[in-house]
Amino acid sequence: MKKLPRLRYAPRWVSHLGCLIGCLDYLGLGVSDAWLYGATGYAFILNMHAVVCPSGPTAWRPTMLFDLGCNIGYVIDGVVGNGSQDGFSLLKERAWEHVRRSIDAGLPCYAWGLDLAEYYLIYGYDEVGYHFSGPNDDGPMRPKPWQELGDRGGVIEVYNVQRGQPADDRHAVQTALSMVLQHGSGTTDWILPEYQSGLAGYELWIRALEDGQAVALGMAYNAAVWAECRGYAVQFLWQAGQRLPAHKLLFQKAARSYAVVARQLSAISERYPFSFDLGMGAVPVDECSRAAVRSLRLSRRAEGVGLGILAEIVQALS
Repeated sequence: MKKLPRLRYAPRWVSHLGCLIGCLDYLGLGVSDAWLYGATGYAFILNMHAVVCPSGPTAWRPTMLFDLGCNIGYVIDGVVGNGSQDGFSLLKERAWEHVRRSIDAGLPCYAWGLDLAEYYLIYGYDEVGYHFSGPNDDGPMRPKPWQELGDRGGVIEVYNVQRGQPADDRHAVQTALSMVLQHGSGTTDWILPEYQSGLAGYELWIRALEDGQAVALGMAYNAAVWAECRGYAVQFLWQAGQRLPAHKLLFQKAARSYAVVARQLSAISERYPFSFDLGMGAVPVDECSRAAVRSLRLSRRAEGVGLGILAEIVQALS
């Protein structure tokens, strides 16, 4: 077996960023978790399905996550495709070769769907396949045979992470927040049919709860993911104010708005703790769901204010 022994997955609700935290730590880049969440834009986004499907946090085209990584000081290279393409078996072979070459060169890797529909860190390989860790990891997992990659869901995503040249803080923040504003506008470059982003995503979430259509598993998962993101948004804004002191007051103003969002979403997550046993049944309309709706309305209002301040910051940094 060939492995990178110091490579560790960082447990996060956003498994993609949990993998990246592990990779960046392994590479010794010294990037804080909050800076990763914020400078990739993930701390500020929201993606929601009409019935609060648990797919919401991952069912969008996350190209901004790759594009913005260059500003932080890392570059991602990978093999990506789906089962509808001709030559899917060849794609599996390319992914397998990519990982082996990367691990041999000391580059950390991660991939989609090695167990659940989440991202997993690949810390090694043997003659069978990929050795990995990630969400729902209660101990060493059996290796994933390389020939089976993509069989579940018909999607192959395998990446390595390499050192790059970081941009200056001003450019990193301005570019990230610009993309956040675009993401919130619902651009079809990133948002899939039947999903809404930003403030419109909040409206879908509220309506689903009020109509008794919100999926129980999705309710808990979305609340946990977006609460985690907004918590890091607050930390990122404070850090950005320290790094760019000429605009410190604007960053602090935005941080106060996002702190309201983080508190309200955390309260929803506490009311609806995550468990795989929740299943795909609907959340009942009761006092708990009505309290969640009140929290979502407060979140939406505060987020609307916050997005306005982010637009001011983008303009000030341009």
